[in-house]
Amino acid sequence: MSLKGIELQIAIPRTFDAGKLTEQKQQQPQIDQGHAQALNEKEVLKHRETVLHTDKYAKTNSDANSSKQEREPSARNRQQEEGEKKAMHPYKGSFVDFTG
Repeated sequence: MSLKGIELQIAIPRTFDAGKLTEQKQQQPQIDQGHAQALNEKEVLKHRETVLHTDKYAKTNSDANSSKQEREPSARNRQQEEGEKKAMHPYKGSFVDFTG
């Protein structure tokens, strides 16, 4: 089977295109595997950093103290709150003049 010059002009560029396509098809599973591995690594890191469940008795002493303080406000805290309520502003008055 002999090829003429015109037939070679069409056949040779198509062989290059066909070669590129077959190479891409051969590399596609490797690319897909790489993407899957990257997603898996991200998911593993996310699971390592998140807390799935906590122990019932895993509180520290500072947690216990702060919760106790929240329940029972001390007398000093109450006095500070009352003092803040009674304090007058130094340059703002208590009278508003609405006459125009």
